[in-house]
Amino acid sequence: MPHQIAYKRLSRTDGHRKALLRNLATSFFKHEKIETTSTKAKEISKVVERLITTAMEGDLHARRQVSEFITEPAVAKKLVEQIAPSLKGRTGGYTRITKTRVRHGDAAELSLLELVR
Repeated sequence: MPHQIAYKRLSRTDGHRKALLRNLATSFFKHEKIETTSTKAKEISKVVERLITTAMEGDLHARRQVSEFITEPAVAKKLVEQIAPSLKGRTGGYTRITKTRVRHGDAAELSLLELVR
């Protein structure tokens, strides 16, 4: 019986899962909300919260750490210069997950992950 698992594997290999999380995080910061399955939303929320906390520092090291994970330079710049400063007063809880609907094709539960302003 597996105990204390740090993350969901999402039925993917390590490289595929990392690419999925990077692409979802990039899309999330680009549009400031994203609709995906509930399980993916919970996993991407952990990643996004950590990235926002890192970006709040605002120094060169933080910019490089964010740029290492986010796939588009313009989105990384937006995160560091616009999104992180607007959330400066918060100590956490930067995202909100709202269950939206059940997908017709495979009955997957979909959720909306959005940025809390």
